[in-house]
Formats: sequence, structure tokens, C-alpha cells
Amino acid sequence: MANAIYPRYKEALLTGDSNISLTSGTIKVALVDTGTYTYSGNNQFYANLSGVTANSAALASKAVTNGYFTTGNAEFTAVSGNQSEALVIYIDTGVTTTSRLVAYLDTNVTGLPVTPNGGDITVVANTSGWFLL
Repeated sequence: MANAIYPRYKEALLTGDSNISLTSGTIKVALVDTGTYTYSGNNQFYANLSGVTANSAALASKAVTNGYFTTGNAEFTAVSGNQSEALVIYIDTGVTTTSRLVAYLDTNVTGLPVTPNGGDITVVANTSGWFLL
């Protein structure tokens, strides 16, 4: 699978159904084992994910510039579990059935795949941004 913005997120943007923006919402990143989770454009919320190895702290320094979504790095604390080959960016509402999936990234991400060893993991955000809308 190549990097993708979830179609259901795009749909929510176009219909005004997404009540939390990327710049004002709590945005997090999930480390995902692709041996367990397979990307599907039909997935809409965090509850649809499987194979999550860890979730990051809320991303800092969020901005959208010329269509690029940028933030600080994704920080994961004391990560153990399966090797992770992908990232899923999501808007965390605190409820898995309403935390909207935004983007799936498994290509050209520095540091992936990563094998957890109980330590902290930092995924460095691309200087041009996580993705372009």
C-alpha cells in the first residue's frame, strides 16, 4: 500500500461532517503492524484499526501551509510489541468510535519499519509535512 489520505476523512471535509480541524484538534499517530492491519479506504474511525503497537503523544506545532500538514515529531514512550511498518494519523476525541482516521503512511517514512524494544521511539516528521491535501 502507498501513502493515502483516508477517503472517509476527505468526504467529511467536503460535507462539513468533520467537526475537528487538523490545527485545532488533538492529533496523534498510531504505530501499526501491517501484518495485522490492512489499509482500507472504508475505514473511518480509530475503532476500525487493528495491530496498533503504540500511540504517540499529541503532536505539537500543527500547521497547514500551502496544503501541507506539518507538525513536530511523533513521540512514543516505552514501546513494546510487534514490528511496525506504518503510521496512521488520527484526530483523537478520546473515544475510539469518533476518533477520525486522517492519513495512512507506510512509504518514505524515516525510521520505518521499527522494532520496539521497550524504549522510546521518535518518528521524525518530514520537513515538507506529513502529507499534502
